Amino acid sequence: MVYHAKNSDGSKQARGQRVHLQLWDTAGQERFRSLTTAFFRDAMGFLLMFDLTHEESFVNVRSWLSQLQTHAYCEDPTIILIGNKTDLEAERQVAEKAARDLADSLGIKYFETSAKTGENVNEAIDALLEQVMEQMERCVDKATLPPSLANGGERGHKLREVDEAHDDRGGGCAC
Repeated sequence: MVYHAKNSDGSKQARGQRVHLQLWDTAGQERFRSLTTAFFRDAMGFLLMFDLTHEESFVNVRSWLSQLQTHAYCEDPTIILIGNKTDLEAERQVAEKAARDLADSLGIKYFETSAKTGENVNEAIDALLEQVMEQMERCVDKATLPPSLANGGERGHKLREVDEAHDDRGGGCAC
């Protein structure tokens, strides 16, 4: 897919960047737990979804968050909390305020969606992509780029040399 960064006015930039996006639906089932931890290692962002009509799935959010923190490759992965099935309002068991309060306490965004009607699905995915791409942009170490790129187009010929054995900066991207 092609990702278009947003301008300061909220409009999308004309030039896009091709990104590889994989969405894995594990249905929160215990039998998938060993598989999901393998996928966590390579992911920079997560859509953590629960069923608004099934309170136990909301209670399990903290367990899934713990799994993410244990197995994710990134130290601080982007997480979007999603309450799904807004189309079944009469069967709702999880109050919007409870879910928003949890998301706020964790410092993550929250969306209520309906996979059936498509309500807020694109918005949630766009929010995840936007945060992951911003995180990646912050991680670019301009000191390792050719000076012609790092200095806004000025010509240069020398790259910074890094002695990995004595480089105590803690690595590249602090994702």
